[in-house]
Amino acid sequence: MLPTETPPDWGMVEVAVPSVPGRLPGITMAGFRQRVPAVVDIAMVAHPSVTVLFDLGDGEWTVYQADGRHERGDVVIGLLPGDLRIAGSGAGECLQIRLGPVAAAAMLGAPAELSGTVVSLTEVWGTDAGRAGDRLRSAPSWDERFTIAAESLGRQLGTRPPVDPEVAQAWRRTLISRGRARVDGMAGELGWSRKRLWSRFRSQLGISPKRAARLVRFDHAARLLAAGQPAASAAAQSGYVDQSHLHREIKTFTGLTPAAVAAAPWLAIDDVAWPAASPARHAVQGGERIHPVVTPPAVPARASGRSPGSG
Repeated sequence: MLPTETPPDWGMVEVAVPSVPGRLPGITMAGFRQRVPAVVDIAMVAHPSVTVLFDLGDGEWTVYQADGRHERGDVVIGLLPGDLRIAGSGAGECLQIRLGPVAAAAMLGAPAELSGTVVSLTEVWGTDAGRAGDRLRSAPSWDERFTIAAESLGRQLGTRPPVDPEVAQAWRRTLISRGRARVDGMAGELGWSRKRLWSRFRSQLGISPKRAARLVRFDHAARLLAAGQPAASAAAQSGYVDQSHLHREIKTFTGLTPAAVAAAPWLAIDDVAWPAASPARHAVQGGERIHPVVTPPAVPARASGRSPGSG
């Protein structure tokens, strides 16, 4: 069993984001450095992306799954891998890369096999994973690390079958509509049957269109909760029938209450680490952007969480 949850002291954590964002479409990055050695144990909350974590520090850090399996070092967290925790001690330092499902299919491949699990990056990239990790760990600055990561991802382009343009468009519609676009409507716009869209979407992105919509809708609601919106308001703005509907979805995705999701540590710094996606955007001028975080959160974290029911 893991110890009782121990969130980080964000006053002792620096967050770095690229000075030139958007080097690769569908991909965002953030670097985290814990300035003082400490023990940390936090849950991870669902997010509509595949996550790559490069462990760059000297501490011992592990991603745990609910069934007892775990991975150390550089890992890939697929969509909806189930209950996850990240725990470790020491002066932690990591690079987190979020890939939308279309980008993930192009650069990581096998979305159906990655969905619902956590695997070593070596299982996905082979020896390229070790070379990328070594270069990242030896780089002297975060901007150099972001450049190396973008180059490593870019080299994977063209090595795997591309996602159908229609599937990519359906994913974009799902994001733009915040999960409210109906499958029948998207299929009609694309000139496909509902069955064809469902089959291609699921085989190429590793998630069904309906489950993708639920995940995107949940993510929007979670961000509103973290920004201080009451549960009833977050439910209405995110397209839920009522507050109890939102409660059920939060329970399905995370096993938590809306209050616990609102206080999740990773959500507390979304406006710093992922400003383009956060309701409360954090604008910083200058070159390499490094922020000491002073918000003191409590309870769970943020990356690619619990699998919802099928649909």
